[in-house]
Amino acid sequence: MANLNKVMLIGNVTRDPEIKYTPKGSAVTDLGIAVNRVFTPDGGEKREETTYVDVTLWGRQAEIAGEYCKKGRSIYIEGRLQLDSWEDKTSGQKRTKLRVVGESFQLLGPRPGGGGGTVNEEEYSERPPRRESSSGGSGGFSSGRSPAPQPPIEEDDIPF
Repeated sequence: MANLNKVMLIGNVTRDPEIKYTPKGSAVTDLGIAVNRVFTPDGGEKREETTYVDVTLWGRQAEIAGEYCKKGRSIYIEGRLQLDSWEDKTSGQKRTKLRVVGESFQLLGPRPGGGGGTVNEEEYSERPPRRESSSGGSGGFSSGRSPAPQPPIEEDDIPF
């Protein structure tokens, strides 16, 4: 039996993302995006509904999103669905939340001083998000290839 877990969304960032790091040094950020849908029901009056979606980005993508994604910015996200489940500490009830794990994203529309651009899975893999070493190395992320030294990122180096 075939399986497919693919999500494509275009929406607006609802809050400035905050980059956090796992104990092993992997960058992670959570984005909130609002996706609007305009439709006309049988009554003929146009209506709009908004769906709020939580998106998690890992590795280099998380760092770039943390720097360039700002509240209100349009964004295109490709990723997969993931169901998180936990037990609520206060009530003891089982809780679940469906989120998107971003595999690539593209900032849409002009940015201050430039245009939009893409960060894709080929360049910045989120599987698995790992740092090479914590012994004062370059801190680059591994994608299964030999580690290469990473110079600090300048704004002119970002492709968008």
